[in-house]
Amino acid sequence: MSDLSGQQYLLNEQYKDASNLNARIQLHQRFSTSKTDWHRWVFEQFALTAGSRILELGSGPGHLWQKNLDRIPPRCQIMLSDFSEGMLQEAKNNLAESAARFSFQVVDAQSIPHEDASFDVVIADHMLYHVPERARAFSEIRRVLQPQGRFYAATNGEAHLQEIRDLVQRCFPFSGNRKRSENSFSLENGAAQLAPWFSHVEMRRYEDALVVTEVEPLVAFILSTRAKRVLTEEQLHRLREIVTQELAQRGSITITKATGLFVAYN
Repeated sequence: MSDLSGQQYLLNEQYKDASNLNARIQLHQRFSTSKTDWHRWVFEQFALTAGSRILELGSGPGHLWQKNLDRIPPRCQIMLSDFSEGMLQEAKNNLAESAARFSFQVVDAQSIPHEDASFDVVIADHMLYHVPERARAFSEIRRVLQPQGRFYAATNGEAHLQEIRDLVQRCFPFSGNRKRSENSFSLENGAAQLAPWFSHVEMRRYEDALVVTEVEPLVAFILSTRAKRVLTEEQLHRLREIVTQELAQRGSITITKATGLFVAYN
């Protein structure tokens, strides 16, 4: 799939609104083993102070801020941006009672429409692997950050949700057993990609796993991905059979989560 067609798929199908993302979030919220919510944990990693100028790229439906409204320092100027207008509308709806504390803008991370040194903090939560030309994005992020600013980039590792990929492979041979692209942005290669732009890069891991005990939430997760575009009714029936059998035999399906956050600065 070309970069252009990939971006069109993300904008027009995958992230035209928050429905697919919400299906995936539901699985994590219901079956994660961590006692600390992901968005609360991420927020704890930030070094925010009163009056901080903050840009989030790919903010999606705004859950990071919705779950941390009680922790935002006073007088912060927070710009939530996404390349999907549908996602930004979801964010506005989710933050409706507090919307005055935020501004919203459609932004392509490869061409950020703000002046140099406009922000103290830039955040990219699980979105950089969607950016076709990350070098351009990193250049733009570095440009709009003030010299002592910090960039926070969350992403996944290679083993993230491997068991779900294995289930899909058993039902949908079209997927092959593809390794994640070497051109992706992961816990394994993210530091090397950030190094040309930042003199200090630290990776922090979020310890968690999924222990799934129900069929339909797992099926809904898979249907929120590209698999939905190509699966047949027969394959979908096979998937439900396999998950049902696994749960009957073991009581639960444990799924690896490998995720974390890079903190980058000069």
